[in-house]
Amino acid sequence: MAVERFGCGARLSEAVVANGFVFLSGMVPETGGDITAQTADVLRQIDAWLAQCGSDKAHIVEATIFLANMADYAGMNAAWDAWVDAANPPARACVEAKLANGEWLVEIKVSAVANTPKAA
Repeated sequence: MAVERFGCGARLSEAVVANGFVFLSGMVPETGGDITAQTADVLRQIDAWLAQCGSDKAHIVEATIFLANMADYAGMNAAWDAWVDAANPPARACVEAKLANGEWLVEIKVSAVANTPKAA
């Protein structure tokens, strides 16, 4: 089985494709702002990594959302609901967690299936 790694560093890969599945690392905000802005930034990154790996948000099968404070649940959902493919919503969990950087309000990890080419 071939394994492709994207965005490799000494500690982790941002994305791994194996056996038709795409696994993203936990994506964290690259910009500041409130929970809605940080969530939108993370979702933008997810779109970019999935595209690089031959997938998209319609092919996400599961998502785990980590919030620094559950009080931010509604604000995170505002960005999520505007972004998610409503025709293909993934299985999802959302938990409160102490994140590695005190400025991060959200971290999101997803797994997807790779798009399969359509027969001609």
